[in-house]
Amino acid sequence: MSTDVLVLNRNFYAIHITNWRRALSLLYLDHARVVDEEYRTYNFTDWKEMSKLIENHPSGYVHTPGFRIAIPDVISLKIYGRIPVSEVKFTRRNIYEHYSYLCCYCGKRFATHDLNLEHVVPKSRGGQSSWDNIVTSCVECNLEKGDRLPKEAGMKLLIQPTRPTWKGPQSLVLHSPFKVKASWQHFIDNIYWNSELEK
Repeated sequence: MSTDVLVLNRNFYAIHITNWRRALSLLYLDHARVVDEEYRTYNFTDWKEMSKLIENHPSGYVHTPGFRIAIPDVISLKIYGRIPVSEVKFTRRNIYEHYSYLCCYCGKRFATHDLNLEHVVPKSRGGQSSWDNIVTSCVECNLEKGDRLPKEAGMKLLIQPTRPTWKGPQSLVLHSPFKVKASWQHFIDNIYWNSELEK
């Protein structure tokens, strides 16, 4: 049973993934509505009644002494219309994703176990562990460069260190550790086709 719930803003764009407790709390407090694949919305009372008709819900149910309610797959906030802007976290996974699993020196693609995080300016020379100084490199290039600057090692960076930009709500869904449910796919496709392209 998967109890993650996709949260949409009031314009039906994915902005967050939450747990079932928070989702039902928002629904009960009338801050959110359950959304089905046809974009029909249900308040708490409607969803409680609808739950009686759902025989086998993939996300399961919450049982109380008085009733049973299905755990929603998708909810939409009633008031919040913005798309939150967020910085991409400085994690090993995000660094690998940012550089597309390429060695920034030789340009070849590698599996994660064959890639290193490489300080362009070595730590021993004051180089920081930051987006502006870290790139990915294969083991061979990493050993060749050693504790030197690229120029000193006679090497050239094919891909310069950069700080990634958040790609909008599709980043939330497509690059998250959460397993994407089939019931979310329609909303993810909506994000993909209707998000404004970068200039």
